[in-house]
Amino acid sequence: MTSSGFLTKIVAMFKSLLAKQKLHLDYYFEHFDSTACDILLEKILSCDGVLYFTGVGKSGFIAQKIAATMQSTGTKAFFLHPIDALHGDLGMVSQKDLVFILSKSGETEELLQLLPSIRNKGAQVIALTSHKTSRLAKGSDHCVLLPCENELCPFDLAPTISTAVQLLFGDVLAMALMEKRGFSIDQFAANHPAGRIGRRCALKVRDLMLDHVRTPLCLSDQRLEEILIDFTNKRCGCVIVIDGQKHLKGIFTDGDLRRALQEKGEKVLDQQVGALMTSKPKTISSEALAWDALKLMESDQKHPVTVLPVVDDNQEVIGIVKLHDLIQAGL
Repeated sequence: MTSSGFLTKIVAMFKSLLAKQKLHLDYYFEHFDSTACDILLEKILSCDGVLYFTGVGKSGFIAQKIAATMQSTGTKAFFLHPIDALHGDLGMVSQKDLVFILSKSGETEELLQLLPSIRNKGAQVIALTSHKTSRLAKGSDHCVLLPCENELCPFDLAPTISTAVQLLFGDVLAMALMEKRGFSIDQFAANHPAGRIGRRCALKVRDLMLDHVRTPLCLSDQRLEEILIDFTNKRCGCVIVIDGQKHLKGIFTDGDLRRALQEKGEKVLDQQVGALMTSKPKTISSEALAWDALKLMESDQKHPVTVLPVVDDNQEVIGIVKLHDLIQAGL
């Protein structure tokens, strides 16, 4: 077989697998009973204790991920290793807690051994399984059925679709709890102080902007020739046009300068900036997130913005924020 023929075969195989994956996930969405979630959500919101997630094998990894997502989005949750739980870690579980057990079959012996012990602790058991007649489903206080027609594995053995739907459900549950509890962006930032997420949630425009002293400013009736020195020396690629009370009137950028010179030549130097500026430019508050400023600048690719005037509630210019500085900050 030629290399091109081999590549064609590989591409066809991936397309086939992706099509099967979509069919299996469609089955989950079409057969999932969302009414079970309403009851579960009420149980969680009225829970005064901790949410524990446990599972064996691949389901155990999904349980860890769900618990981690819960923790970062305002819900007190932990992963409980089933073997360690049977050897002492059940000591952390109390009658106020909810224990989520993830198992596709609902027949995993290590998990079934946990049931009587959890009941002795007085905690409630929530089963997340794909088999409603399983011993786990029958032995739990509440069961959420996660429909799984088949695994993507050709032998219908390797956990693929079953773990995917577990993860999908866990993510939806975490987001539902965020919304119900009114989890704010400030709380999210407090839980993610490091990395790009932390910077996007915590850095504000005021942390990166140039103040009014370093911002090139001019009045609309000033001639272009008068403002060129400030325009060049402050290296912002623009000058902010204001009135006598420092209220924003417009912006004159290096792009405006190039276009004006092309159209009118050196005669443009005698014109007032007000006749050359862009009126009603995009602006941002100093209290806005720097991430929001970056998104605002990149919102229109046909008309890119590299600087934003920073204004207060009265549209008084208090500074400027540059795209370069936002990118340098790692947003």
